[in-house]
Amino acid sequence: MASKLNPKVVSLSFASVAAIWYVACAAFVLIFPDSAISVFGNIFHGIDISQIATSSITAGGLVIGLIEVTIGSLLTGWIFAEIYNYFSGKL
Repeated sequence: MASKLNPKVVSLSFASVAAIWYVACAAFVLIFPDSAISVFGNIFHGIDISQIATSSITAGGLVIGLIEVTIGSLLTGWIFAEIYNYFSGKL
């Protein structure tokens, strides 16, 4: 039988990684806006990111985005661990 995952540990791990990526992404956009548009344009196939990019990023927007990403990642990590534990007991 496979070992079970601790949903709290997995949730916090997912949220920590997502928060780090979010802050790194925000820094990249702030420091290199043109390069960021090019990179993200390559990631989102067929979408012209330059048409929807905003000219300014606010501190409030960064904080709200960080909170949203962190909460979403906490939930994703918890759901992932619960589903993993369910299937690890069945297979």
